[in-house]
Amino acid sequence: MSVRKLKPITPGQRFRVVNGFDAVTTDKPEKSLLAPKKRSGGRNSQGRMTMRYKGGGHKRRYRIIDFKRTKVGVPAEVASIQYDPNRTAFIALLNYQDGEKAYIIAQNGLKVGQTVVSGETASPEIGNAMPLANIPLGTIISCVELRPGQGAVMARSAGAFAQLMAKDGKFVTIKLPSGETRLILSTCMATIGAVSNSDHQLLVSGKAGRSRWLGRRPRTRPVVMNPVDHPMGGGEGKSAGGHPRSRNGVPAKGYRTRSKTKASNKYIVERRKK
Repeated sequence: MSVRKLKPITPGQRFRVVNGFDAVTTDKPEKSLLAPKKRSGGRNSQGRMTMRYKGGGHKRRYRIIDFKRTKVGVPAEVASIQYDPNRTAFIALLNYQDGEKAYIIAQNGLKVGQTVVSGETASPEIGNAMPLANIPLGTIISCVELRPGQGAVMARSAGAFAQLMAKDGKFVTIKLPSGETRLILSTCMATIGAVSNSDHQLLVSGKAGRSRWLGRRPRTRPVVMNPVDHPMGGGEGKSAGGHPRSRNGVPAKGYRTRSKTKASNKYIVERRKK
C-alpha cells in the first residue's frame, strides 16, 4: 500500500496524490465475471432529473462479486488482486479447486497464491469467511452480514473493518466502522481481516476534471442560491444563510433523523459518535 505524489508539470498535477497500486497484480479483468452497467445520469423512468450533480463519467463494466461466500469447504487459490472501478476497495479473483471462478473483496495482506476457504471449519486467517460464532473475540473482521444468507453489507469499503467484542447466546456484539456497537446473529458470516486499499483516504484528485470522470457534476453551494431554491439562499453578498440545513429544511450537523420506533433500535448497544 503506497501513494505517489506527482511532479507539478501541470496545474492539475501540482497537488495530485495517486494510488501506487502496489497490491494490484493485473489490469485484465476476468471476462466471465463482467456484466454491463447502465447509468441513469440522475434521471428517472420519465427522463426527469431526480438526483442533481450526477451524470457523465467514464463507461464501466460491473464486476460480479461473491458477497455470500456460499462455496463452503471448497478451497480457493487467489489468482490475482485487481482494481475495481465500482468501489474503493481492491478485489481478488479466486480459482476454486472445482474449477469455478469468483471475485471477492480483497482483504489487507491477501497475497497471490494464498489459499482461502469459507465455512464453519475454516481457520481464522486473512481472507477466510466464517460464521461470527466461530471467530475468536477481538478479531478484526470485514464484509459482515446483517442477516444470515443476505451477503456482506457492512465494512466493505477501502480500509474499513469491524471488531468482534463479545458473544452472548445467539447474538454477538460488533463494533462497526462508524463507532456504533450493535448485536448481530452469530450465524451471520464475516471475513477475517480489514479491507484492502487503506491508503484510499490519502488520495487527492488535483483537478475538477477527475470528478467528471467519476460521474460527478459540479455542485452549487446552497448559500449562493436564491431563497426560492434553498432555505440557506438569499441575502446581500456573502450572508451566513441561517442554520445549516438541507434543501427540504432538515437541519444538518448533528440533528438525528433516525426513527425512535425503528424495529432494529433494540439491537444497537451504543450509537455512533457525532
